[in-house]
Amino acid sequence: MSVVWTIATAVLLIAAILTMATALRGPSTLDRLVALDVLIALCMCGLGVWAAYSRDSTVVPSIVALALLSFVGSVSIARFRVRDDQK
Repeated sequence: MSVVWTIATAVLLIAAILTMATALRGPSTLDRLVALDVLIALCMCGLGVWAAYSRDSTVVPSIVALALLSFVGSVSIARFRVRDDQK
């Protein structure tokens, strides 16, 4: 069973590295915003994998907090951002 946890961790780590590359080179602010949302979702998935591996449910409130923070942050940035061509 530890092979499954290792594969899940490796896939999440590779996805996080590719997402960070996208966030750093994204041509627009919305591309960077989507990449950061994906990175937060990957963190939530990583916490979920850790909770399943350790059979400890104390990280579940932090997953919920990250979900709420990500939603509020995305909505506020999408609402108040300035267009890239109006700088």
